[in-house]
Amino acid sequence: MSSRTGGADGPFAADPLDRSAVAAVGLITLFTVALATAQLTAAKVIALPLPFALPVVGPEITLPGAALAYALTFLASDCYAELYGRRATQVVVNVAFLANFLVLALVWSTLAAPGVDPQVAAAFDTALGPAANVVAGSLLAYVVSQNWDVFVFHAIRDRTGEELLWLRNVASTASSQAIDTAIFVGVAFYAAPFLLGVGNPLPADVLLALGLGQYLLKLAIAVLDTPIVYLVVGLVRE
Repeated sequence: MSSRTGGADGPFAADPLDRSAVAAVGLITLFTVALATAQLTAAKVIALPLPFALPVVGPEITLPGAALAYALTFLASDCYAELYGRRATQVVVNVAFLANFLVLALVWSTLAAPGVDPQVAAAFDTALGPAANVVAGSLLAYVVSQNWDVFVFHAIRDRTGEELLWLRNVASTASSQAIDTAIFVGVAFYAAPFLLGVGNPLPADVLLALGLGQYLLKLAIAVLDTPIVYLVVGLVRE
């Protein structure tokens, strides 16, 4: 193997416990695991009760089961972007986008295979069978919002240097999550049903409540995960 690839042990050739290399592998693993989990859990809609009713949203937040898993992808990508740069992060984001299709292909092939127990097979179909509208919405929302997140993160970093990590973490995630929510809700629950005939498009007031509730939760996560971003970056750079 040539020296360009770092030898037989790759980036671990000099030090098997090199923090930068371990962090890179760990963050990519977190990103891909969270993304795959989000794909498998997006079809379940959950309702989180609120201590008080919010205007438009009401007394509870309705969101896909993938919300927490998907939020972790932004945590991982922002840590990775800060440590390894824009181009490396874009590679991770777009290769992971292609990996989405592998996840879907494996799930669909498993569902299509004949099952020994019809009841178990039916349960798998119900739990894992991704609806076309949800798949279309999640894939389009992912590729646009994640690339926007990387762009905004580094646009701010180019102007601030290593200072104000909290600002680029919150600003990039807050704006990209707004884009993600708008695309996902709009495509999955209005455009895809209207164009593909998969279910019925939701009324505008329901779409607004669904989107706003999801975004408020995602925004809260973006603010709360900032100390974790500082901790990860600090441990690697120490």
